[in-house]
Amino acid sequence: MEKREKSHCLVLFYPIQGHINPMLQFSKRLQHKGLKVTLVTTRSVHKAMQGDGGGQSPSSFSSIALETISDGFDGEGASSQAESIQAYWDRFREIGSQTLAELIDKLSASGHPADCLVYDQILPWALDVAKRVGIAGAAFFTVSCAVTNIYSLVHNGLLKLPLNPDSEVLLPGLPPLQPSDTPSFIYVPESYPAFFKLSLDPFSNLDKADWVFYSTFYELEQEAVDWMAKFWPLRTIGPTIPSMYLDKRHEEDKEYGLSLLKPNSDACMKWLNAKPKGSVAYVSFGSVAKLGEEKMEELCLGLRRSKCYFLWVVRASESAELPKGFAEETSEKGLVVSWCPQLEVLAHEAVGCFVTHCGWNSTLEALSLGVPMVAVPQWIDQGTNAKFIMDVWKIGLKAQADEKGIVRGEEIAHCVREILEGERGEEIRKNALKWKALAKNAVDEGGSSDKNIDEFIAKLVQNQN
Repeated sequence: MEKREKSHCLVLFYPIQGHINPMLQFSKRLQHKGLKVTLVTTRSVHKAMQGDGGGQSPSSFSSIALETISDGFDGEGASSQAESIQAYWDRFREIGSQTLAELIDKLSASGHPADCLVYDQILPWALDVAKRVGIAGAAFFTVSCAVTNIYSLVHNGLLKLPLNPDSEVLLPGLPPLQPSDTPSFIYVPESYPAFFKLSLDPFSNLDKADWVFYSTFYELEQEAVDWMAKFWPLRTIGPTIPSMYLDKRHEEDKEYGLSLLKPNSDACMKWLNAKPKGSVAYVSFGSVAKLGEEKMEELCLGLRRSKCYFLWVVRASESAELPKGFAEETSEKGLVVSWCPQLEVLAHEAVGCFVTHCGWNSTLEALSLGVPMVAVPQWIDQGTNAKFIMDVWKIGLKAQADEKGIVRGEEIAHCVREILEGERGEEIRKNALKWKALAKNAVDEGGSSDKNIDEFIAKLVQNQN
């Protein structure tokens, strides 16, 4: 039999921005190191990518081949026609398993058989498909080790729910937590039952995985990694952000390469170029979070009261919540845009702090670029990330919410001013620069994440031969 030149890795991602970015970045690293990589996503999102005018090629992006499977709702926007979230996931599991197996067969027949499937943690059925067709399977987690550790302990029955609201949560591999520091699906499990199930499902078959990858780095979450590595073949491979913002080993790797929203790049950068160093609060709550009218009003109030320059991303779908005339009235101090190139903004010297919802990707980006954070967590894993930002890594302040769960304007203004102008800001900036250096070292040649990626590739090549 003729020997194949390269090992071939399939990377299956769920098509939301927070999952696309880290898995695409990991794929680029693998390809740079000589692996053949094929990205796999759903037909419905592929159609949306082609139809959005974003210039994405239908067969590849970032020079990586792209294939599709069905989630059972192939028309663009068809997934929203499912009768419930649970119905969508059940259908995706059934049709996705079938079409993924067909894709793997097709690739084998074409002379490019897959050796390994790296799958998004929220699609655990993909591991069953990989095992059934006889290839290696690797889970990819797009959240922190700390958060996954909490989910796994709930899944294994070692952390009992509901939590006692008056007691600290003491867990292996983690600092003492308040119940509100745990993910929202744990703290209030009845709030989103379908998402609660989705958070625990990855552990149903994780014992069968050949690797468990995390978009983090060892030095950042050492205790949680050491604890979890006792149970799973865990490898940290992050931060998964473009090389030119970290180790600079791949000059063409300047952006993620796939955005579901179109950034207003020129306006943002031109505006920032005219601002003094470290003077701007960059405000963004990611691609999913919905603030609602009251929280939006308080944020407006806080930005006004801070009297600082601000660049605020308000997605088009959220713009109706903005108080009428706010953007115009504050135009001397602020710029409101519908989306922006976040890495480019965070890397700009004018940006002095990041007011963030603390999604894991945003947290890692700010940390990797040495930008202090004002943490305003909303749901899912964000409260846990905020706890680590303030109390463990000491690279930001958590804006405290009132008894209604609303962060008031005065609190936002106080945190922004404290970081940009206050004494605590100096200490936070020093810590931020320390973590920036450690993040770069992790992915640079011989760093902890770089070694883990090399070891994975070596194992694949060895299995192929």
